[in-house]
Amino acid sequence: MDTKRLILFVIFSFSLLLLWDSWQRKQADLNPVPTEAQADKEIPIFEGGLEAQPNKISKDYELVSGNNALVKTDHFEIVISNIGGDLRQLKLQNFKADDKVELYSLFSDKYDPALYIAQSGFSNNNLPSHKDTFQFERTTYEMTSDTLEVPLFYESDAVKVIKTFKFNKGSYLVTVDYEITNKTDKDIKPKAYYQLLHDGSSNQGSAMMPSFTGTAYFTKSDNFKKLAFNDVDDESFSMNTQDGWIGMIRQYFAAAWILPDGTPRKFYSKKIADNIYSAGTITQLAAIGANQTINFSAELYAGPQLKNSLADAAPGLEYTVDYGWLTFIAAPLFSVLSGIHSMVGNWGVAIILLTMLIKLLFYPLSASSYRSMAQMRELAPRLQSMKEKFGDDKQKMQKAMMELYKTEKINPLGGCLPILIQIPVFIALYWVLLGSVEIRHAPFFGWIQDLSSIDPYYILPLLMAASMFLQTKLNPKPTDPMQARLMIMMPIIFSIFFFFFPAGLVLYWLVNNILSIAQQWYVNKKIHAEALKKKGNA
Repeated sequence: MDTKRLILFVIFSFSLLLLWDSWQRKQADLNPVPTEAQADKEIPIFEGGLEAQPNKISKDYELVSGNNALVKTDHFEIVISNIGGDLRQLKLQNFKADDKVELYSLFSDKYDPALYIAQSGFSNNNLPSHKDTFQFERTTYEMTSDTLEVPLFYESDAVKVIKTFKFNKGSYLVTVDYEITNKTDKDIKPKAYYQLLHDGSSNQGSAMMPSFTGTAYFTKSDNFKKLAFNDVDDESFSMNTQDGWIGMIRQYFAAAWILPDGTPRKFYSKKIADNIYSAGTITQLAAIGANQTINFSAELYAGPQLKNSLADAAPGLEYTVDYGWLTFIAAPLFSVLSGIHSMVGNWGVAIILLTMLIKLLFYPLSASSYRSMAQMRELAPRLQSMKEKFGDDKQKMQKAMMELYKTEKINPLGGCLPILIQIPVFIALYWVLLGSVEIRHAPFFGWIQDLSSIDPYYILPLLMAASMFLQTKLNPKPTDPMQARLMIMMPIIFSIFFFFFPAGLVLYWLVNNILSIAQQWYVNKKIHAEALKKKGNA
């Protein structure tokens, strides 16, 4: 393989790996299981209530509006509707929106720019669904101790239901408790459902910085699975299980319904209207005898993809921090990066120190490769002479080159090894920066105020391109003019990618290049001295 082919191979491999990795993350790991019936009972749109007004958010879907209660805790700012007790809006107190001014809105019923709400209820005709009207004790609640409870009340001739939201300080878990009293002389067999609604187009990322938004679920038997919204356009998904959770995830954040262990449940995901999708779980509760009362609780995780918080909430929920097929590299990378950050307090500095550690780890391999490249550099004049001697006879030229490499004990392909080794590390760090909420909006210094987004002034990509150009000057010069031009074009080609990559990733590659330049300069100088000494002794 000559130098030109080697360069093209590296560029092609690098690009192909990125495209393949992006495609893999866009695909669900699940082959949907067809179902003969709808996963839950369709309930007519509620039309009653003095305050209730239809809010048409899709051409064939209306979300009924009613009275609201505002709830504030240490983690949340929530709007609960009296229609079904829906969580219509949920803002995270400790995270800012993309404008870095407003609080980050995880749930919203405005459909501008995204619809995302949580609902729960019962599919029985004599029990309240998410279309029925509850009553509040008051319209504002604020956490003043370690816990806060927000009760909602529903009563008919048949049942009395108290739906209570329970919040704990320091937790992103919301407990939804139902107390159901049967006022009739016949048994009631409640079937409860818990679901999330989301539009099918928002928060899907870009071509160079893709992110998955869609349904995800976990069971002990199937492990963690993802299901894209368009996978259920034609057929709904449904499965029965005794454990696990189901929810919807987007970049950096997740929401999931969690039922008590051992509770039989059915997971489902389906399209309910134009560009509107639901995902949730259904469970059959114990029968309620005449004049009997039962309690049943489920939990909703709604918050950032912080591994500790996720792991504490439910088994398998930590897998929502998805690093793709290079998780076995990305997860340890983030652990080391996080450990460094805990000591230095700056994610940019942590990335620099992590780069130095990686460089140190690969130092022996890099030194061997740079030595091979330095030796090739010393042979450049002899190779040029051979080219002039053999002219267009490529077969003789190739044979002479191989004999020369054998005599000088040089591996002409040794110089590409550091690049090939770094590509998996590079892609793994790429997904760490895209998937770790800890690095979201993390500043470095000066103009770099968010390491997870692109450099606003493209200074780092330009510096990276300059460092690559300097590296080409340290490499052996190809004898073929076409190959030489290609070597000069490489920094430009790679820079096109880096203009669209997160600043933290460009910082990693820039620091890596600077360290490589220093190491390669030292090796070149040493090999050159050895070559001069060898000539002097000849």
